[in-house]
Amino acid sequence: MPATPLPASGDTPAPRAAKTCDASGMADIHRLFRQGFAEGPDLVRGVRNGDLEHAGAVAGQLDLLSVGLHSHHEGEDERLWDILDKRAPACSAHVARMKAQHAEMLVNLDALDAALPAWRATPAAETAAPVLAALDGINEALAVHLGDEETTIVPVMETTLTQAEVDWFGEHGRKSTPKGQLWNQLGAILASQPDGGDAWMHKNLPGPVRLLWRWVGKPRYEKHRAALTGG
Repeated sequence: MPATPLPASGDTPAPRAAKTCDASGMADIHRLFRQGFAEGPDLVRGVRNGDLEHAGAVAGQLDLLSVGLHSHHEGEDERLWDILDKRAPACSAHVARMKAQHAEMLVNLDALDAALPAWRATPAAETAAPVLAALDGINEALAVHLGDEETTIVPVMETTLTQAEVDWFGEHGRKSTPKGQLWNQLGAILASQPDGGDAWMHKNLPGPVRLLWRWVGKPRYEKHRAALTGG
């Protein structure tokens, strides 16, 4: 149920609060996590026993996703929940639920982080099993958490936070991207958008960066995708 305040009295609904920022970037980054983790089990199963090169590519992708999701949730834990509790008390029950969902997600993410090194070093059915179990847990948790957050939290953000406060989350995520993975991360974000990322690029990237993506980033990302699928 959306976290909207009830009218103080009578049957007249409370006036809709004025929008103070654009928090649509939350849904954009959620698409990355949905798509990235959803394909994870198939990528793992596609690695032949003993294929260290292929396992390394897939493990690197899963590690990139894990780092991104850790950072995304750490940013919310640090800069979002206390603000919403103070500025939008009607949202406190939703905030408490988000915190509980984050804690559940962390168990699965930590399990993935713990299982990846052994599978990466010795790709086999036995070492893949805990990786797949962790991915199942992550995907189940994401299926509950992301939609809930988009429905109950993002609309409240857009009437209680400033644009500078919302923009901090994007910058926090960018700073967490491991060295050498910027193009792969950008490519994954673009690929997860409904239109393939064209609207996202024009909204978020200046012209010179879009050209750099076309001539440098996109070929590198395509090579990365071929490595993930064993192509």
